[in-house]
Amino acid sequence: MRRYVLTGTPGAGKTSILHGLADLGHTVVEEAATAVIARAQARGEDEPWTRASFIEEIVELQRRRQLAAATTNSAQVYDRSPVCTHALARYLGRPVPPSLTAEIERITTERIYEPQVFFVRNLGFCEPTGARRISFEESLEFEKVHEDSYRTFGYELVDIPAADLPLRVATVSAAISEQMAEGLTNF
Repeated sequence: MRRYVLTGTPGAGKTSILHGLADLGHTVVEEAATAVIARAQARGEDEPWTRASFIEEIVELQRRRQLAAATTNSAQVYDRSPVCTHALARYLGRPVPPSLTAEIERITTERIYEPQVFFVRNLGFCEPTGARRISFEESLEFEKVHEDSYRTFGYELVDIPAADLPLRVATVSAAISEQMAEGLTNF
């Protein structure tokens, strides 16, 4: 089983790429933070990211989704990983909770994700949403924190440059297919 991660700045198009990959038949796993935010907002909580337990809730949902994902397919693509959650904690100025430290240890020890991570570059803007209330300038700072976090944990970043959606989807899909065909762990 190979598990690939899409990461990058908020609003860069990761979710759109993920949906495009699903349309091509790839098994995909949605981002946990957005789901945690949406559930809390549906209960009337406007800014759940200010709650102390926010990071831990993301970690728990990421873990549950990863463990629940079918292992019959040869590849899966994840919209973010616990390393992204580590970057989020750093960006928010929060301490890294023990649950996140343990989860990063687990994914590292068990080699859950491929060592190459698809780093989706920003599109030159960041559209705010109910769950994403960040300016473009702030998103660029967050992008840098993500890069630093992945490199710190030993991952190799594979740049997915700004381009139209079909090209980005095709780039990621081709890289996955090439790696699967070669049976290699490096691009």
